[in-house]
Amino acid sequence: MSNFADIGAAVIGTGFIGTVHVEQLRRIGVDVRGVLGSTPERGAARADALSVPHAYGSLDEILADPAVDVVHVTSPNNLHVPQASAILGAGKHVVCEKPLAMTAAGSAGLVSEARASGLVNAVNFNIRFYPLHQHMRESIAEGALGDVRFVTGHYFQDWLLLDTDWNWRLEPDKGGALRAVGDIGSHWLDLMAFVTGQPIVSVMADLATFVTARQEPTGPVETFSTGRSANTVTRPMGTEDTATLLLRFANGARGSVAVSQISAGRKNSLQWEIDGSDGAAWWDSETPDHLWLGHRERPNELLLRNPALMGDAGKAAAALPGGHVEGFGDTFGALFRAIYRDVAAGAPNPDPPYADFAAGHDEMLVNDAVARSAELGRWVDVDRSSSSGGTATASAESTPMEVRA
Repeated sequence: MSNFADIGAAVIGTGFIGTVHVEQLRRIGVDVRGVLGSTPERGAARADALSVPHAYGSLDEILADPAVDVVHVTSPNNLHVPQASAILGAGKHVVCEKPLAMTAAGSAGLVSEARASGLVNAVNFNIRFYPLHQHMRESIAEGALGDVRFVTGHYFQDWLLLDTDWNWRLEPDKGGALRAVGDIGSHWLDLMAFVTGQPIVSVMADLATFVTARQEPTGPVETFSTGRSANTVTRPMGTEDTATLLLRFANGARGSVAVSQISAGRKNSLQWEIDGSDGAAWWDSETPDHLWLGHRERPNELLLRNPALMGDAGKAAAALPGGHVEGFGDTFGALFRAIYRDVAAGAPNPDPPYADFAAGHDEMLVNDAVARSAELGRWVDVDRSSSSGGTATASAESTPMEVRA
């Protein structure tokens, strides 16, 4: 394993995901210099709780610290572009939570800045780094399933089931115009494009908001918090709780995915199935060390995550021997190892296993197509015609439908 002890990192954000970043950076040996909280008081309290040596008072203070080589951005979505841009401008490598930006125009600008800087840049699509996903991408590229034909699945959670559930992601000016798709659906969409090696080229989207008004607490709320505030304000909801998407991939494969943040009992349930001309594969995040492989004329198989039985990419992502389950938190460690190898080398990988800013921008273009399709009620192509950010357009193949309000 590489030695990252000479690399200093700072983390912007001290909530659920920011804490995971801090913990996993430490596990791979990175020197976490400090954190930046939403307020100086919160930053100091969280730095103390996490035993981090310093609570920065501002982003400028981070950028002025010569001991910080890499900055992790885990702040609300509306802050990603200005913060990532400032970090690149200061000559520091950057790891940004998804989505990369609020709009494709914003993410396109970051792609240009990152390329010009020559710095390592990454978007935290950590789900790619379950070892079996790295293994499956390599296997599909080698023809293990034949031609990919059909890709299906879901991503369900229940943390926004009740009208008393609240988080900044519910506010479009902070979280963006897409909520369930932008927050968790984007993980599934990025993952399937990555594993199959096939970009999504067209979408048909149906979005729905079932909890039309929510009770916003007057004080701060942690993501996935179960606490309830006695003092609330009723807020109307303008973003989706659920989504059903039909998909077309670059090679002609078809797909579908259902996304929900209001599915009772589903805490973090991501499933996918890839059906090819020679075989199939299926995976469930609740049993992440198991990969089902389907066959027509011989018995099906169940591959347990085991470095001895996986390809090179799967082995690189695995940190534990077979039979020792690696879960959600471990994917961050695997992702960060891949990123920090490039940081240690001093330059971006031209073909990284992680999502760089270009991949993060591509997912923004897919999200734009989802939003446009839901608005028009028809198939919409993903517009990759301009490196500065595309505008989704209705597919010429589609049958026009009445535009929904």
